[in-house]
Amino acid sequence: MSNLWIEALEPTDRRRIEPHLNERPFVQGQTLFDAGEAVDEVWFPLDGVVSLMTVLADDRMVETAAIGREGLVGVTCGPLNARASSRAIAQIEGSAACCPADVFSDALSKSEAMRTALSRFTENLLAQVQQTAACNAQHRLDERLARWLLTLHDRADADRFDLTQQDIAGMLGVRRATVSEVGALLEDRKLIARGRGWVEVLNRAGLEKASCGCYRMMRAVSTDLGVPLPKFD
Repeated sequence: MSNLWIEALEPTDRRRIEPHLNERPFVQGQTLFDAGEAVDEVWFPLDGVVSLMTVLADDRMVETAAIGREGLVGVTCGPLNARASSRAIAQIEGSAACCPADVFSDALSKSEAMRTALSRFTENLLAQVQQTAACNAQHRLDERLARWLLTLHDRADADRFDLTQQDIAGMLGVRRATVSEVGALLEDRKLIARGRGWVEVLNRAGLEKASCGCYRMMRAVSTDLGVPLPKFD
């Protein structure tokens, strides 16, 4: 596997960071960094999915964005070498190529093309965050669940991923019992299958129809900005 953001760089720009990359695995549920912590590394996922979580005062949290091989995690949470404004948690296990933040910052300072590529990705990420916030406030839970599963499916390397009801509830900011009820609706329509600790997408096209329009809007922004999603672009 490769990181698509790095892969799209010009050879000269890739050489600025590749000698400094250190591949590191992450497991589901692992916190890569927490809100308020200093960000001293940039993570480029090679596989798996990382969720950016907004943490509330009572330590509850809700997902605001998901990042896979199309992007990077670290500079997207605040300025380089600053403190993170969100919690980054591995949603689906995988691995990442990690680069010291000061090395990446130096590479950016020397390359306008890299700065442009980063701007496109962060603009796409901001659109995802904003659309997710609106979706969580306005749309039915079954539509939100379909949208969220599609977002994961875009970035995962398989149709089936390890997820518990509690994982999904935490991402959507609802009770586990509510997720179970709504998940059963999608399962009855043969859109997904569920088991103890896993979910599988059975009917991609049907799940898109079950989702709210937010998913299609997010995909359109990614396409317009030239941010390829791993599974389908």
